[in-house]
Amino acid sequence: MDSNLLKIFVEVANEKSISKAAVNLDFAQSNVTSRVKQLENSIGVSLFHRVPKGVILTKEGEKLYSYAIEIVKKLELANYEMQNINQQTHLIIGSTESNASTRLIPFLLQLNSDFPNMSLELITNTTKDTIKNLLDYTVDIAFISGEPKNDNLIVLNKIDENIVLVEPKNKVSVNTFLSFKNGCSYNEFGQNYLKEILNEDFKHLEFGNYETILGCIKAGMGKSILPLSIVEKLNYKKDLKITKISKKIVDIPTFLVCRKDYIPRIKDYLENFKF
Repeated sequence: MDSNLLKIFVEVANEKSISKAAVNLDFAQSNVTSRVKQLENSIGVSLFHRVPKGVILTKEGEKLYSYAIEIVKKLELANYEMQNINQQTHLIIGSTESNASTRLIPFLLQLNSDFPNMSLELITNTTKDTIKNLLDYTVDIAFISGEPKNDNLIVLNKIDENIVLVEPKNKVSVNTFLSFKNGCSYNEFGQNYLKEILNEDFKHLEFGNYETILGCIKAGMGKSILPLSIVEKLNYKKDLKITKISKKIVDIPTFLVCRKDYIPRIKDYLENFKF
């Protein structure tokens, strides 16, 4: 099976569009179409359904996709390893928004200082999506909230977090839980804590950044459960009522992780980094 055809197949599957895949690959659309057809003919099955907005995988295509993406990534890794046999020239970092808000800038500055010839790229998201990016080889390393449960991941570093209940300081706290968007570990724990530990019914509002969450809490719109580091970094500690939650109830450290089969060359450096 031609690995070049698999690469085109994966790109079309990811984009759900032959035309978008062609742009990404810098190919003519007709070339991509013919390559997909060539792959289909070679294995004797249809890989895509044609739909009004593009293409979607057939059941056979879904089965091939799981193998194809692994093959393509392995080939990219092999090529990368051979080209950069003695050095790390590029590092893609995934991170939760909470970690990005508190300690990522000093980390990036130190990396840039210690490895001036290494290019850096950052992708921020929720823990759920950041782990997905790591498993899909979209990022090389990732900061996530909570210990990873996936056997394909290993821990490079651990950062302890103090989790706190945050409420308005001089106003009655209404039963509204303000959180980061779905997929955030603090979002999931916070809802369970209010419901099961405090026995509260609450309205739930989700936001796209922590600055907005803390500003709304200060204005009396509700409460949240967050790492103390975020509250301190965004300078809201004096403006809010903060109640520390015992680590016996919740312990959600930030972990720096990578794939077992995609370990960065600066592994030792990352393991010994002092956050």
